[in-house]
Amino acid sequence: MDNPAYTYSYEHRVRYRECDPMSVVYHTHYLDYFEMARTEAMRDLGLAYRTLEDDGIIMPVIKVSVQYHAPAYYDNLLAINARFGQMPTVRIPIDYVVRRPADDTRIATGHTTLCFMDAKERRPIRLPQRVREAFAPVLGS
Repeated sequence: MDNPAYTYSYEHRVRYRECDPMSVVYHTHYLDYFEMARTEAMRDLGLAYRTLEDDGIIMPVIKVSVQYHAPAYYDNLLAINARFGQMPTVRIPIDYVVRRPADDTRIATGHTTLCFMDAKERRPIRLPQRVREAFAPVLGS
């Protein structure tokens, strides 16, 4: 049996300011796209970042990788899929696929790993109970 996974799809239309002089989306904007997708994915599960921060929990990115497959251009509508393939622990790994739905072109793929951290102590912490409870229905216990 396959491991359960939770995938959230976020749509984003490329803005003019995100393009370089060659009219291609500048490479660092894909990190922003990843952030938008994971933030909205967590919100969809009832875990707004703001609420976690209010509880003294921060989630810094500790690892990131991006692979570029095809260019995206101004005004393209992109679908950014954020896939959570396992129950988080101290770390929360997330895989991404960026596609242009109009022609089903795979634009980029990537991965981030975030860490749950006590905001005051600046030390890693175990998976907060509220996060476990939010992910349990989609990832199992």
